[in-house]
Amino acid sequence: MLPTIFILSSLLRRGTTLFGATVISVKGKRLGLYFSASWCGPCRRFTPTLVEVYNEVSPKGDFEIIYISRDKDADSFNMYFSKMPWLAVPFSDSETRNALLKFFKPRGIPHLVIVDENGKVITRNGVQIISEHDVEGYPFSPERIQELKEQVEEAKRNQSLRSILVSPSRDLVISSDDNKVAVSELDGKTVGLYISLSSFKSCIDFTPKLADLYKELKVKGESFEIVMIPLDDDEESFKQGFKRMPWLSLPFKDKSCRKLAQYFELSALPTLVIIGPDGKTLHSNVVEAIRDHGIVAYPFTPEKFAELAEIEKARDAAQTLESILVSGDQDYVIGKEGIKIPVSDLVGKTILLYFSAHWCPPCRAFLPILTDAYHKIKEKDDAFEVIFISSDKNQASFDEYFAGMPWLALPFDDWRKGFLFRKFKVKSFPMLVAIGPSGRTVTTEARDHISLLGADAYPFTDDKLKEIEANCEEMAKGWPWKLTLSAHNHKLVLTRRNFYTCDGCDKVGTFWSYCCSECDFDLHPDCALDLEEKRKKNDSKDDWVCEGEVCRKA
Repeated sequence: MLPTIFILSSLLRRGTTLFGATVISVKGKRLGLYFSASWCGPCRRFTPTLVEVYNEVSPKGDFEIIYISRDKDADSFNMYFSKMPWLAVPFSDSETRNALLKFFKPRGIPHLVIVDENGKVITRNGVQIISEHDVEGYPFSPERIQELKEQVEEAKRNQSLRSILVSPSRDLVISSDDNKVAVSELDGKTVGLYISLSSFKSCIDFTPKLADLYKELKVKGESFEIVMIPLDDDEESFKQGFKRMPWLSLPFKDKSCRKLAQYFELSALPTLVIIGPDGKTLHSNVVEAIRDHGIVAYPFTPEKFAELAEIEKARDAAQTLESILVSGDQDYVIGKEGIKIPVSDLVGKTILLYFSAHWCPPCRAFLPILTDAYHKIKEKDDAFEVIFISSDKNQASFDEYFAGMPWLALPFDDWRKGFLFRKFKVKSFPMLVAIGPSGRTVTTEARDHISLLGADAYPFTDDKLKEIEANCEEMAKGWPWKLTLSAHNHKLVLTRRNFYTCDGCDKVGTFWSYCCSECDFDLHPDCALDLEEKRKKNDSKDDWVCEGEVCRKA
């Protein structure tokens, strides 16, 4: 391992000025080599956090940061570096910057390499460590990170409301009218920790529903409280949002906010963690339960969630097209020119709910495949329809995308979309849900069926798929299990493949391939069998050259 002074003397050249410090002045210190740029959004968000950590650690005298810029011009460098309290390689010294980039090979920015006093690179994950552990991560060694992990595990084993909400400098929470409430006043209550970002749309949409539930529980005299864990960066946004909320909160920018997000392994916003009267976690996130069941979900115990599961099971058994698509006066979908089509007109048909968005490349790639299948299915059976459920970001994008579709849609700003996204647990796009003529869900994997089978997948039932599978097995009867082509060095084995590109005709294949297990090589059965027949007659000019793991046409 290269010692620090070698790195700095060789790559920075001994005596190089680091905006006021010489290379030799950082000898013997723990270093953070910070690769960043003013044009990089994640860098601009991370740099203030790094500044806070640096300002707390640097008085110890054994830690320094050197900024290595990825900016494109000196003015951008100077503007960005003016906000940093540490050292930097001068922008004019492109030779040194390029040498450091070549030596450390950062795959992206921001990137923070931590080098210890002896020159050993102890981590390349400095950004993640500081984001997760803040100044507590110092000296950023694997041993310290392991120690912090053990502390978290110990805290979870001995969790109490006090261990969650009290910090060394604070034992209170605040109300929207600036009153201070001691954490001890919450002892014995069921407490919801509302991890939220006031400017985030999902939080904006959910907060009023949560406020209604909170007020209703208060009227009933339930021993329930909410403490908001705000993740806001802008104080004014926090204040404007909090003043409309009836519950308590940790103070703005309290360091416990970020720690609690990590402690509860935040994966979605908003999140409402439920802490029971004993201080233990009852549930990691009840947002979806509140959206779907409202106050019925209270008190969020395992027994209550078992009860909710039975309710949902009964709902699914009684599901109709109208029960999932009609809500109050929202009893229609739209066609071209915004014409309203009553949901009642679609009852008895097979319906595909198409969850998609214009901004999604896989959606745009799948659209022609679905369109082709749609027209073919409609030719055979008019009792079929597709309804587009948009996740576009604005009306213009929705209009542009929907204009290229031959089917129906929910209006862009229709709030029924949220219910459908939750009901069918839509996590990625595109997603295609098949609803049968009875109104019951046939499959949530119709996208795969259309991709593999096209219109032949209709009506997407298990019986239809079993029929196709049986036909597929029948199709392969009589075909040789293996082929040995004189032009290909390896044996080709008849193999089930969902999708591949035939190396003979360059077309997409499905179901069966004569596949080489030693290289990236597939042939359609027709191509393989035809080629073998031609070779028997010495009538083929096709030839392949095997190059390690890949074969190509000669």
